[in-house]
Amino acid sequence: MTIQTIYGKIQRSLIIENGEDFGYITHCPAIPGCHSQGKTIEEAIENIKDAIRGCLSVLDKDLISEKIEKFCKLIENKRI
Repeated sequence: MTIQTIYGKIQRSLIIENGEDFGYITHCPAIPGCHSQGKTIEEAIENIKDAIRGCLSVLDKDLISEKIEKFCKLIENKRI
């Protein structure tokens, strides 16, 4: 399953897959290495939001593109 968020002309996806052992695995392809998991789809989505925030908080601000910055604001405002 892929969830797409459209904000103006910005579109980002979250990929949700069944876990091998339990629950669901989530990936944010816009941020390499950003993955999470949860027992339910809802929990997996909330967990990937936290993972995205964490990944972005450690990135060098000069390396964050404007599109990723806007995507992060969407996550923080709970619009996805």
